[in-house]
Amino acid sequence: MEENWNHTALLVIDMQNDFIKEEGLMRVDGGKAIVPNVVESVEVARSRGILVVWVVREHDPLGRDAELFRRHLYSPGKVGPTSKGSAGADLVDGLFIKEGEYKLVKTRFSAFFNTHLHSFLQGVGIKSLVVVGVQTPNCIRQTVFDAVALDYAVTVLVDATAAATPEIHLANIKDMRNVGVSTPALHDWSKSDA
Repeated sequence: MEENWNHTALLVIDMQNDFIKEEGLMRVDGGKAIVPNVVESVEVARSRGILVVWVVREHDPLGRDAELFRRHLYSPGKVGPTSKGSAGADLVDGLFIKEGEYKLVKTRFSAFFNTHLHSFLQGVGIKSLVVVGVQTPNCIRQTVFDAVALDYAVTVLVDATAAATPEIHLANIKDMRNVGVSTPALHDWSKSDA
């Protein structure tokens, strides 16, 4: 294991049934296609000793902690998107949390907003982040821009992240490149030394 991987964390963002599966309540059209690359990125991270942080949405079943514009999706007797304890909130098949990895629950786009992610990462000496998951213009982008503002070195794996369309995905990747984010393909990152 390279010494510099000790200061890197892999953020796996929103790889949950409601975002990935065909019948998902908040399905991201490009999400299903990246599942194999996300699985592989987790395997690469584990083999390198990189801390894996599972960033998931889990909402109150009544939607009281969901964004205002989404609250209409929740009501008594109706399971809303990524409701706590629902099958839609579970990680998609092929992904699972291993002992020693970290699960962070968020209720907004950015993994840093109203969470303790930054203090957790600082506490374990993380300086670099590798980001995978869905979806590029929302949770990926918001998390990445906050990470850049907090002075993390950020890498977004271009083929282990996705949006509703390839055009939306690539436009957001370009914006992230323009603020200093590295955007290699999984194959190139998996062969790199750091």
